[in-house]
Amino acid sequence: MEVLFERPHSLSNVVNSYCPGCTHGIIHRLVAEVIDEMGIEGETIGIAPVGCSVTAYNFFEFDIQQAAHGRAPAVATGIKRVHPDKFVFTYQGDGDLAAIGTAEIVHAAARSENITVIFVNNAIYGMTGGQMAPTSLVGQVTQTTPYGRKVENQGYPLRVCELLSTVEGAAYIERVSVDSVQNIKKAKAAIRKAFECQKNKKGFSLVEVLSTCPTNWGKEPDEALEWLRENMMPHYPLGVYCDYTDKD
Repeated sequence: MEVLFERPHSLSNVVNSYCPGCTHGIIHRLVAEVIDEMGIEGETIGIAPVGCSVTAYNFFEFDIQQAAHGRAPAVATGIKRVHPDKFVFTYQGDGDLAAIGTAEIVHAAARSENITVIFVNNAIYGMTGGQMAPTSLVGQVTQTTPYGRKVENQGYPLRVCELLSTVEGAAYIERVSVDSVQNIKKAKAAIRKAFECQKNKKGFSLVEVLSTCPTNWGKEPDEALEWLRENMMPHYPLGVYCDYTDKD
């Protein structure tokens, strides 16, 4: 019998621990598929910080290093400099990368560290109970903004791709989504390009993936996908924000 679809070898054969409807599982699979297709499983080291991604080491078959909250880019920098021929990537959420880890991600980009960052943006703190994140939208109800995020109190949401694309040293920055089959295919292509950017020693690459958090958004999985399309995508437009991968 011809096999048409199977689990990537880089993805562990276990049931994941994410909430029903969470799109972390889709993103994990895309990362694993790219690593399999590039034939780099034995050369890959992932960095998992604090947040929902803290359990990533349970779901991949390659080496994963744990990092303190927000410090994944710093840990990745150290590992990559010691092992420059390895493929090193961080897998971070918005509460991690865009809050306590803001300095680390900005300076990793400024140094043009030859690492890849998978940045999962679901506009909320997921693991810790649904508090407002730096990426939470204006008016968004969270545990710490029960009347909605207000600009006069909490400021504006942080657009990470737009910010990092202005930093000299960033080689490739793209924002994608996994809300539909079409966008999932585009997300995989972006992740592949980010890893190839590292392979070709072009410098810092980041792929932001718009994701859902049905549990903390208080929505059914299909409702969460629709909310993402109607609310997150207008504020966080999909697309390539910088691409210097063709430069010598």
